[in-house]
Parts: sequence; C-alpha cells; structure tokens
Amino acid sequence: MKQSEVKGYSQEELVDKLAESKAMYGELKRSHSMSPLDNPSQITKLRKTIARIKTAINNK
Repeated sequence: MKQSEVKGYSQEELVDKLAESKAMYGELKRSHSMSPLDNPSQITKLRKTIARIKTAINNK
C-alpha cells in the first residue's frame, strides 16, 4: 500500500486497516518460523505498510 492510498482513508478506516495488518503480520511471522515462506519479502512489505498507517494516524 502506498502513502497516497493511505492518505485517502479516514481515521476509523486507518485504525481498522492497522488492526488487520498487524494480525496478518503476526500470522506471517508465525508461519515463517515454522516453515520458510515462498516470498519472505511479504513480511518486509507488510511491516512498512504498518509503519505508513501509523504515520498517517499520528498526522491526523
């Protein structure tokens, strides 16, 4: 998710997206610890998305 996409969401939508992304991040980390993922860069992309969402929430 790009920063321009994140800016378009309202405060409530950002909070929902943040919770959803954190849950998905936890699942990816758990599954990666048990067996390697096919694309481990998903974890990095999701972590960056979470940071973008947190930044947008703090700016609003």
